[in-house]
Amino acid sequence: MNPLNIEGTSKTPFVSFSADDGVLEMSGKSIPENSIEFYQPLYHWLDQYLQLPAKTTTVKIQLEYFNTSSSKCLLDVFRKLEAVQKSGRSEVTVMWMYEEEDEDMMEAGDDYQSIVSIPFRLTKVTVE
Repeated sequence: MNPLNIEGTSKTPFVSFSADDGVLEMSGKSIPENSIEFYQPLYHWLDQYLQLPAKTTTVKIQLEYFNTSSSKCLLDVFRKLEAVQKSGRSEVTVMWMYEEEDEDMMEAGDDYQSIVSIPFRLTKVTVE
């Protein structure tokens, strides 16, 4: 399965999804004009990946900011991952990284953790 790589812009996040090692990364800002259109290729890739996932799936999220429509799209991503976790086909962990001073982003990770039943590791990062 081919990896999914999307260059980040001032409005869309950098995306790097690899089926080989089960590492799915997103970073930057997620404020696209049309969130559903932006996230559609991610959903499609995940649907294929989840048919034959890696033994462990590590999701690394380090977003500076996301809008309301992106928050729904992220939840949809987490729900897909939750389904594969519940099936026992892959052990999923979300590494939710947020800047030390960014309480809103920390709380967002905490909120997602309370909604879906996959383990989250909330991690403070220092940005230089």
